[in-house]
Amino acid sequence: MRTIDYTIRPATPADLDAARAVMLDTVYRDFGTGYVPRWHRDVIDLEGAYLRSERHTLIVAVDGDGDVVGTGALDSRGPAHPPNPVHLAERYPSGVTAQLRRVYVRPEHRRRGLARRLVDELLAFAAADGGYRAVYLHTDPAVTGAEPFWRSLAKVVHDEREDAGGGQGIVHFEVPMAGWRGVR
Repeated sequence: MRTIDYTIRPATPADLDAARAVMLDTVYRDFGTGYVPRWHRDVIDLEGAYLRSERHTLIVAVDGDGDVVGTGALDSRGPAHPPNPVHLAERYPSGVTAQLRRVYVRPEHRRRGLARRLVDELLAFAAADGGYRAVYLHTDPAVTGAEPFWRSLAKVVHDEREDAGGGQGIVHFEVPMAGWRGVR
């Protein structure tokens, strides 16, 4: 494996097509769902979802050739009910909850610390905002490596696999604010 120097930075409008390609490739290949409008609407309108609000961000990991190979996003929308359990929507209300989204790395660039670097940047952004009380995210444990990665950074607040009927099978997490490198 050759050593690659990556740059993590805020996305610009010029990055949006490449970032969207990383995201769509991930939902088709890793999730096996393909594009589902009610779940992935933000992927189509990245500019509206992440670049137009000062409280939202989209960051990219760029390799030495200038190619976008990873993404991460944050917005101020808490988990909606439905489809998420009502107690999570109440615990993580929109406006004061930073939700991590779209932390994806192309397969050939995984296992190099990029996802962790993307998350560090997103958490620093949330801390700098000053208005967020919590950081929430959810993941599909069927995606290889996703659940162990998030368990290494966050605490499980609800595992739908333990619900009667298994819910959607999603695992919900909170990132402890005290553990952020960006918090002083």
